[in-house]
Amino acid sequence: MERLIISILSTLNQFLTAGIAITAFSLLLHALTFNLRDRVARSFTLILACVVVTFAGDAIGSAVNTPRQMEFWLRLQWIGISYLPAAYLHLSDALLATTGRPSRGRRRLAVRLSYLVSTAFLLTLPFSLLVGPLVQEGEPAPHLGRTWLTWVFTLYYAAIITLAMINFIRAYRRTVTRTSRRRMGYLVLGALAPALGSYPYLLFGSGIAARWPLLFWLSATLSNLFVSALLILMAYAVAFFGVSWPDRVVKRRMFKWLMRGPVAASTVLVATTLVRRAGEAFGQPYTAAVPIVMVALFLVLQHLITLIAPWWERWLFYIGDHHNGIELLQRLEERVLTTGDLKQFLESVLAAMCDRLQASNAFIAVLVQNKLEMLITLGSSQALDEEKLSSALLEQVTRNGKDKPLFTWGDYWLVPLLAQNEIEPWSAEARLQQSKAQESLLGLIGIERHPEQKLDEEQLEALTILTQRAALALEDRYLQQNLFSALAALAPEVELIQNLQAATRYSSGGVITQVLTQPALPIEGSKLSQWVKDALTHYWGGPKLTQSPLIRLNIVQQALKEHEGNPTNALRAVLRQAIERVRPAGERRFTAEWILYNILEMKFVEGRKVREVALRLAMSEADLYRKQRVAIEAVANAILEMERSALEAQSVKEKN
Repeated sequence: MERLIISILSTLNQFLTAGIAITAFSLLLHALTFNLRDRVARSFTLILACVVVTFAGDAIGSAVNTPRQMEFWLRLQWIGISYLPAAYLHLSDALLATTGRPSRGRRRLAVRLSYLVSTAFLLTLPFSLLVGPLVQEGEPAPHLGRTWLTWVFTLYYAAIITLAMINFIRAYRRTVTRTSRRRMGYLVLGALAPALGSYPYLLFGSGIAARWPLLFWLSATLSNLFVSALLILMAYAVAFFGVSWPDRVVKRRMFKWLMRGPVAASTVLVATTLVRRAGEAFGQPYTAAVPIVMVALFLVLQHLITLIAPWWERWLFYIGDHHNGIELLQRLEERVLTTGDLKQFLESVLAAMCDRLQASNAFIAVLVQNKLEMLITLGSSQALDEEKLSSALLEQVTRNGKDKPLFTWGDYWLVPLLAQNEIEPWSAEARLQQSKAQESLLGLIGIERHPEQKLDEEQLEALTILTQRAALALEDRYLQQNLFSALAALAPEVELIQNLQAATRYSSGGVITQVLTQPALPIEGSKLSQWVKDALTHYWGGPKLTQSPLIRLNIVQQALKEHEGNPTNALRAVLRQAIERVRPAGERRFTAEWILYNILEMKFVEGRKVREVALRLAMSEADLYRKQRVAIEAVANAILEMERSALEAQSVKEKN
């Protein structure tokens, strides 16, 4: 009975050892993917790499049959064991620096020396100095023998790990918020597992283990369970370093990563190993059931995780949050109506209308800033002059009124596309510019008509239904654009809050105060260029100017006084000032040094067409677009510099 229990525990211990290696490798990939820019996360990846090498060598060494292979893998695990103390000291130094206690030189020097000492120990490994030869018949399991240098390394290992733990406790005491203190506690507790569970104790305790094999295998199994749980706990605490995501996002991503990685891989490993051993027990060293079980179980697990993920995310990570709002945002990508979707739907509506009225030419034009722009054309309608069409059709709509469902214009039937619900225009300026007849006008449908053609009731009814479908699609698209504009305006403030939250997670009280009170730019360089481009595109009016996130800049807010509180005019003045900063000194010319300024002036301020600007500047359109990107970046840099100067001036003024 005791032999059976020992055999079961030995097999279970092999599974757990392999599972720890898989878990550590998965967590290593997670850290390398999401928060490698943070120093704490980078040093933690070194610990994970050591754990992967250590437990992978142990797991493979216990599974091979030949003594030579066994000794190779048991020696290989010492690469991880040798560098583990230095990695721990490195992590402890990074933690203290994060909590507001940067190294004055001594800790940094100690970390570098520890890596050098670990390397020196590792160089003795091939010569059987660090550890001795393989004890193949050793009980309760084969292991490497010890040497005099093993004693020296063990003292070094214990001393460095103890010093690292002292630094962990110092970092824990420096945290002030309840959440950061709790997570730092998780990190300190979790750090015990790799440090204590990675060392091969059979080097010194093989005699006691041989006398009490059941106790040894039970202790080894419990130790590996302990290491698995605390390693995940440690990785969970480190996952919050270096990221600006909300806590629920960090938890959700890590939990899903663990389910798809360690849980799925370990389950497949256990199942395939059991199937293979069952085949060996029945005299089949290899059976086709092994790859079948491996593939089938992996696919089933991935499918179950995908199905169950929304449920566990809702109940584990959104406790106390507004479930309906979060679920709506999660499904927004599937429900959004893109420009391609809109054109595809309207094209089918237009084709159905042409089929009903037996017409070969038709178009749909949408109203954008009091101008009609062609969206969909069928047949020879593509040859219509868009500018003449816009002015003529709008005049026709104004004359006939929006309540008339159908009227003629030359060789076309015209059908106004009206909003089904009240939609607020982009701005007060846009409301003033709209005429009474255009208040709810979204666009027009034009369908070719034959001379003296009259529509019967069935055709009129079908035309009415199809018109309502097209108007509904345009209205939904318009509402979505308003939503995206609001989200774009909200994004910088939310991002600022998240960045401040990330910066203060594990900081001490003084550092938190410093981070929260220092002036912060409400813009980010990576997004600033796009915002500047959008604002310049609608320089003389439009939602990308009136709804631009740039309006919240201090320089724009300060310019409000000079422009009677009109934010659009204030932003336009700031853009103009930034463009003037790009202007070279002297009289304007059309030379190479003036190329950026001339593009900005002609394309955006004067509103000329791309072809006209390219012809005037003697360049291709492709080259013009490349130079335009450089010009916009120059304007963005000028705005950034103006904003920084304004913040510094404001800070000095407040201090005085």
